[in-house]
Amino acid sequence: MIFGVGFSDPFLVGIIALVLLLALTFAGVRVVFSASVVGLIGLVELLGWGPAAGIVGTIPHAKSSTYALSVLPMFIFIGFLAFHAGMTQQLFDAARKWFGWVPGGLAVATVFATAGFAAVSGASTATSAVFSRVAIPEMLKYGYDKKLAAGVVAAGGTLATLIPPSAIIVIYAIIVEESVGKLLLAGFLPGAVSALIYAGIIIVWAMIRPHEAPSVSGYTWKDRIQSLPGVSPIFIVIVIIISAIYGGWATPTEAGALGAAVVFVVALLRGASFKAISGSLMESAKLTVMIFSLIWGVLIFVRFLGFSGLPEAFTAWILELDMPPMVIMICILLAYAVLGMFMDAIGMLLLTLPVVYPAVIALGFDSIWFGIIVVKMAEVCLITPPIGLNCFVVNGVRPDISLGQVFRGIALFFIADVITIAVLLAFPEIVTWLPNLLS
Repeated sequence: MIFGVGFSDPFLVGIIALVLLLALTFAGVRVVFSASVVGLIGLVELLGWGPAAGIVGTIPHAKSSTYALSVLPMFIFIGFLAFHAGMTQQLFDAARKWFGWVPGGLAVATVFATAGFAAVSGASTATSAVFSRVAIPEMLKYGYDKKLAAGVVAAGGTLATLIPPSAIIVIYAIIVEESVGKLLLAGFLPGAVSALIYAGIIIVWAMIRPHEAPSVSGYTWKDRIQSLPGVSPIFIVIVIIISAIYGGWATPTEAGALGAAVVFVVALLRGASFKAISGSLMESAKLTVMIFSLIWGVLIFVRFLGFSGLPEAFTAWILELDMPPMVIMICILLAYAVLGMFMDAIGMLLLTLPVVYPAVIALGFDSIWFGIIVVKMAEVCLITPPIGLNCFVVNGVRPDISLGQVFRGIALFFIADVITIAVLLAFPEIVTWLPNLLS
């Protein structure tokens, strides 16, 4: 009981807490604070001060000591160090030489370069920030439309949430207690499909409006072959991660550590300064602490939901609906699309999965397949106004391109994302094939 007000029904307490949490979130309160405070109040209401304080006090240490979480700082460090080692510029140059000749070639090259960087970064905002500096100036120099140039960088950055190493996939695995290795493997093919659909829609658009996205020619096969050694460390890291997880000779954390070691050696060989390396470590530490704090705050709320019985009630209600499971799934994804307009991707997943996941599994859907689908929805949220974080990042790096232009530029890629989600819904084998091989 709080302030003399008591509720005899835990389910009612859960509903009130959920409404309060959504109200605080939409009001602009950070998820880590709103979730932890509402969760604590709810636990006190249901259990009293002593038990509630005991539960809340043990969560930070219990979750920080989870071995699966140790993969996050490794993946984050790989991305920041790869940037400071100059791999991003070489990656874009190689992609430009290989794909610049197709309609919209520089935009297509940007998509594949961001996909390659995503395979060593795992951070979508970092990917967008890096390629705002690398790719946008080149596209504008060749006469590309500002909106398209900004949109392709913002959308390309979202590939980092799907292509391993992905922090969001790891967080999903921890929340639902699923295999991190299987989920990381499951993201490769959908990530590749998403990149190909992005490239395809750019080519079609460039054929319709060639003046907005001209091709770039003049590169010989010799130029293309000579560009490959500069990007070989990225392919080495990808091979290490895939072979380690698939072959079973290393855990995802160990694979991340090996990848970080490779990138670290390359950075030293390329003359990276002490300032660059220390900066990479500091940025990695800051982002890791932010993610861990978010997990702590939301898990307090999740623990409260368990006592309220809300997830079980939601599951029972979903199962009673007289609709095909796929229709229900589409409705759930539409709800995610709306929430993504107001919440960041990680916070949205942390808050919704404890309620939604049991219902999805009860409907008979595969846990790994749903994980990749919901992570793809998180990608969409990164470019959806008004909170599309990647769009703000591009505008912050390139203030000469207005936020309105960036949001108009992502419209083409929003259509591509809808197509990708439809493909993954229709052909779940794209997601489950690699994890099934692992089994």
